[in-house]
Amino acid sequence: MNNTQKNPNKGRTQTGDMMRITVFLTALCLMLSATTGVHAGEAVGGEDVNPEDDVPFTVVERTTPSQDSTPWSLSVTLDQDAVDNGTSLEITTQICLNNGVCDPPVKQSVEVSDDGSTFSTELEPPADHSYVNWRIKATYPDESTENFPNGDWYKTWSSCYYQDGNYGGVHADGNGCNVPGSGESEGFLPAAGLVTALVAMSGAAVIAVARRG
Repeated sequence: MNNTQKNPNKGRTQTGDMMRITVFLTALCLMLSATTGVHAGEAVGGEDVNPEDDVPFTVVERTTPSQDSTPWSLSVTLDQDAVDNGTSLEITTQICLNNGVCDPPVKQSVEVSDDGSTFSTELEPPADHSYVNWRIKATYPDESTENFPNGDWYKTWSSCYYQDGNYGGVHADGNGCNVPGSGESEGFLPAAGLVTALVAMSGAAVIAVARRG
């Protein structure tokens, strides 16, 4: 006779493990999202970060400050030597919000002048944004590439930004923002990359618990 009996608490134990893992991973991702904009705290609020002199291009147009729901434009012109040798540029941007969360970087569509010297792009920052990060990747004739700045971002602060417990900018209004034509606050949402990580880790945790059963 087979005396083996099923443990009535086994299913509940697995469910409890899965719930605890999910809660832990959710808390971890929220903590990571809250620190996504930590580097912004190291910058000086309201002071844009611009290219130095040792770059192969010149900024000919850049909207500053950036404003919620209003087009932000950037246009750069290559040095003549770079134009002559066929160097091309790629522009990437990143929007960071006043709640400290930064969106994933976005490679922007670029309009190139007929002579290949000027590269321009435009975007519309969302409501309650703190600044626009931007950088440029140059591709040289030998197909090698170089990022400007290297490993960091240039920065354009918004007309109302939040830093170190205070609001600043031309549209700061006491403990908030009063931006003409701006929409409602975007609220707190984790960056898309963190959501993806949470889904992946949760799936792995479910598989691990299932195998334990």
